[in-house]
Parts: sequence; structure tokens; C-alpha cells
Amino acid sequence: MFKTLAVLLVFFVFVASSVQAQQIVLKLGEVHKKGYPTELADEEFGRLVDVYSKGKFKVEVFPEAQLGDEKVMIEQVKLGALAFTRVSTGAMAEFSKGLGVFPIPFLFDSSAHLWKFLNSPYGQKMLADLEPSGFVGLCYYDGGSRSFYSSKPIRKLEDLKGLKFRVIGNTQSAKMVEAIGASAVSLPMTQVFSAIQTGVVDGAENNPPSYLDFNHYQVAKYYLLDHHQRLPEVLMISKKVWDKLTPAERAIMKKAAADSVAFQRKKWDAYEKEALDKVKANGAIVTEVKDLKPYQKAMKPVLEFYQKEFSDTLKAIDAARK
Repeated sequence: MFKTLAVLLVFFVFVASSVQAQQIVLKLGEVHKKGYPTELADEEFGRLVDVYSKGKFKVEVFPEAQLGDEKVMIEQVKLGALAFTRVSTGAMAEFSKGLGVFPIPFLFDSSAHLWKFLNSPYGQKMLADLEPSGFVGLCYYDGGSRSFYSSKPIRKLEDLKGLKFRVIGNTQSAKMVEAIGASAVSLPMTQVFSAIQTGVVDGAENNPPSYLDFNHYQVAKYYLLDHHQRLPEVLMISKKVWDKLTPAERAIMKKAAADSVAFQRKKWDAYEKEALDKVKANGAIVTEVKDLKPYQKAMKPVLEFYQKEFSDTLKAIDAARK
């Protein structure tokens, strides 16, 4: 009897080892810290991949820019050295021409308008159009709206003039800042705190969760909520990795991504409010812009500059208003 049990035990250990050996581990790079809404969505995506693939695939999430800043991770995904990353479409603008439309200021009237467009056939086609650039777009995540913050008092449009703001590395955001009479400085997100602290820049522009989580409110306590950009996030997989998957495995990745979106949006909405409450409680002076017209007028030249280049996409965005 004991001999039989020993044989069975060896058999089960062998089977378990074989299953473990067959498991494919894929890395996902994330710039935000553990517990941030997009990081939680990365984890949820990984959990769903594990469930849907019955353990064949394991997605290992590396938060807090452990694998590099967004630009570095995008390059690694393009090369196939990294399987997945979740990045802002603002960071993707220099890698994929189509996504360059998103940093144009005041494209969307609201979050509802943005998501109506993203879920439209045109918005979904934009994900598919990433393939020639070396990426396969799996889904969009919410990135909220971006606003200016500074170490110097800013309570109205005129206060922004002459200041230096960190922007994501795309020409659209740089033109936006220059349109209001300020200077744009491109820096990795991980360097922004020290840049503000040492006076390299006067401030930056981002959403409330990032303003809180990167502790920027500690060195730039003036936050002017003008909501000038609504940059969706994109979860993507390397085309080189994608090409090695079977059609059934690709379907698993797409389904897991699609099913993680509602989870991410719910986490985002809750954390966005929590972040604003926390920075206010910690001394940030938050000014909500009541009349956006002067801001829209000042930044309109950016839209006009790119009108021809993104004419079809702009028409689709406008159609999503109806």
C-alpha cells in the first residue's frame, strides 16, 4: 500500500512539475505604483488571462517603472523584449501617428464623449492600426483629464504665461503649452518631482491620481483644473509576441483585456475623487475653471495646426458628440 502511495505521489509531483514547466510567463511593464487604478487593472488582466488560459499563461506585472519609463517600455515592447505595457496615448504619439490626435487640447467635452468615441468602430480601429508600428492594441483604460499645477500661484489663464511646464514627450503637448505663452520641457515622469523641487520647471500637467501618487502636490501646491486633455491609456502587446500566439490564445488575450476595462474605469472614478480630496487635505490649492472658453480659444491654434493631418479622426470625434 505504501509503495502504491509513493508511486502515486511521484506521479502527481511529475504532472504538477510538467504543468508548471509548460506555463508561459509574460511580463507587463507599468510606470505607476502598486494599487494605482491602471496597475490594479494590469493585475486584473493578468488574473483573467490565467483563468481563461487555464493556467497556461501567467502575466507578471512590474509596477513603479521597474522596467523603465514609458518611452523605454514602449521601445522594449516594439522590440519584443517586453510582452506588454500599459502607457498613456500621449507617450505613444511619437511611436504611432494615429494616436497623436489624443494630445490635442479640448478634443473631448467630457468623459462620456471620450468613451463614446473609444468604443466606436473608429476608436477600436485605432487600436488595430497600431500593428504596423509593432504593437497590438488590446484595450483602452481611463486616464482622466489633465490640468496644470505649479509651485507658483496659478488661478487663471494669465498666470500660466512665462512658466515652464513638464509635458509628455510629444510635439502636440509642447505646442499646447507654447500656445498659452509658457515653455514646455519634456521629462520622464520619474524626474518631475526633483525638477519642480530644484526649479528646472515650475510645474507640470497631469490628472489628480498622478498629482497625488507622484507626490507632486508637495512641491507644486497650486492646481488649476482646466481639463485641457483627456488622454486615454492603452494596454498593448508586442506584435512579435502576438505573432507567436495561436488564434485561440490571441482570443484569450483580447477577451481578458476587454473584460478588465469596466474594472479599471470603476477603480479610476473612485480614486480620482479620493485623490482630489487627499491633495486638498494636504494643503494643495485647487482652482476649478468655471469658464473654459478663454482656454479653448488660447489653445485652438494647436487644433488648427493638426486639422488636416487628423481630419478623418477629428470628424469621427465630432460625430461622437451627437
